[in-house]
Amino acid sequence: MAKSSEHHDFLPPEARVALERLGEHLALARKRRREPLRAWAARLGVSVSTVTRLEKGDPGVGMGVYAAALWLVGRVQALPELADPALDQGALLISIREAEGRSRRRARAANQESAS
Repeated sequence: MAKSSEHHDFLPPEARVALERLGEHLALARKRRREPLRAWAARLGVSVSTVTRLEKGDPGVGMGVYAAALWLVGRVQALPELADPALDQGALLISIREAEGRSRRRARAANQESAS
């Protein structure tokens, strides 16, 4: 069986950087609140080493732990917006192309009907 760390080798560099920045921001939020690692670990229900890994942006830390940490700093409401379908540019482009294709087919069909 593959080690879980091997799965993280497939993480795109941009995603790795984003997790590292998130971890840095959470570490800064904890420090600005003057909360020790042990206190945060207890509030999150995880070990001190997990909080340390979270603050380094370790992709092996569960999404639930990141979500709980965001809740501690009052930012959990931002999570659903990360994958908001209204902001999915790739899907929007596909929808536009499909709509353009339908309108072209309709225009061709209308032209053929008027020509006959």
